[in-house]
Parts: sequence; C-alpha cells; structure tokens
Amino acid sequence: MRSRMSSGGGSKTRGSDALRHPRDGELDRIDPLLRDLRAIDGLVERKIGVFYRRSKAFLHFHVDGDDVYADVRLDGEAFDRMKVTTRSEQRALVAAVRRAAAVRPGGAR
Repeated sequence: MRSRMSSGGGSKTRGSDALRHPRDGELDRIDPLLRDLRAIDGLVERKIGVFYRRSKAFLHFHVDGDDVYADVRLDGEAFDRMKVTTRSEQRALVAAVRRAAAVRPGGAR
C-alpha cells in the first residue's frame, strides 16, 4: 500500500488506535528493515527509525495498532506512505529507497 501525503496534517484512526509515531521499543519488530535501511549509502539515521538524505528528512515511521507504516520522500518532495508490517512490504520499501537513493539532485543517476 502506498499513498501520497498531503501537507494538511490530521490523523487517521482505526478503532481506538490513532496513527502515531512509534514509542520506545515499538520499532524492535522491524529491526531487519532498519538494518537494511542503515546499509543504504546516503541515508543517515539521526534517531532510531528517522532517516535523512543530505540535510532533508527522508523517512520515518508510524504505527497504527499492529501495523507499521513508513513515510518516505521517494521523489525528494512529498512523503509517500507505505505499509511495512510484513517482510514482503519491507522488501518493497527497501527496493524503492535504493532506487530513490541512486538518483542525484536534479534527477541524474
């Protein structure tokens, strides 16, 4: 699942759980994903699960109940939201991030 984020803020709710930034320890379940992201050249993890590319925020996570989502700037501008709960979803994110990281400013590879 991938959706474009607007700049309007707001929150998504499902049941009694609100989409929110993860609390301490909640990213432990995606540790293999975090290891894969840490290995990508050009990404810097400033806090656990918060990655920058150059001087701009590039990727961070949210949780909603049992699901984990990544907000990532694949085009360098707006955040795209991708579900990353399953290992298959995590592999898709890593592949997309690798493609985005290979593109230099101005669209050159």
